[in-house]
Amino acid sequence: MKIIRLAHLLFLSGMVAGLTIASPSLATAIPNGAESSATEAVKSTINDLMRVLDDDTLKQPEQAEERRHKIEEVIKHRVDYEEMAKRALGAPWPTLSKRERHEFVDLFVQLLRDTFAGRISERSDEQVVFLGELREDAFAEVKAQMTGRKIDTPVDFRLILHAHEWRVYDVVIDGASIVSNYRSQFTSIIRDLSYVGLVKKMKQKAVAIKIFEKSPAP
Repeated sequence: MKIIRLAHLLFLSGMVAGLTIASPSLATAIPNGAESSATEAVKSTINDLMRVLDDDTLKQPEQAEERRHKIEEVIKHRVDYEEMAKRALGAPWPTLSKRERHEFVDLFVQLLRDTFAGRISERSDEQVVFLGELREDAFAEVKAQMTGRKIDTPVDFRLILHAHEWRVYDVVIDGASIVSNYRSQFTSIIRDLSYVGLVKKMKQKAVAIKIFEKSPAP
């Protein structure tokens, strides 16, 4: 199955504070070939993305914004943004009010959108091979491999079961958690500027991106 650069897909982000997925030695291993709901959830989202990327009517330059919107809609239905934001922020999360949490999740989603949306708009010659699944209670890790012409890259999707639906909360690319990467950055900023300083920087970035997007091309 040809696929877009999945390494930059399903969000596309980083965390791992608080709850963590069980290690393979403690989890139940589900061998390749045995269908599982978490694996099927990832496959289903990839298929939905393929339909968007293969839609000829969306490949026209004037449809670029609509195409990106449809890509984001597909991802939004599979990613647990609040879980991702909570883990990316780490220790400060329990101290935030409901309003503050909502604000942070919105800013985090904007950060993800601006960082990754442009990277998943095209196909590549890579293929995704699903290797199996590790599961423990409400957590699962779908193990896959991106197979390219020159190099193979392991990609693991970490999911949590919410309301009978598997939602992605992290992607680990070649051993590096996207969510953990964000958490490291946030922790550093909070240490230097405080949580308020972090939110201020995220707001400034969001405003700068919006101004750039609305500016006419030279």
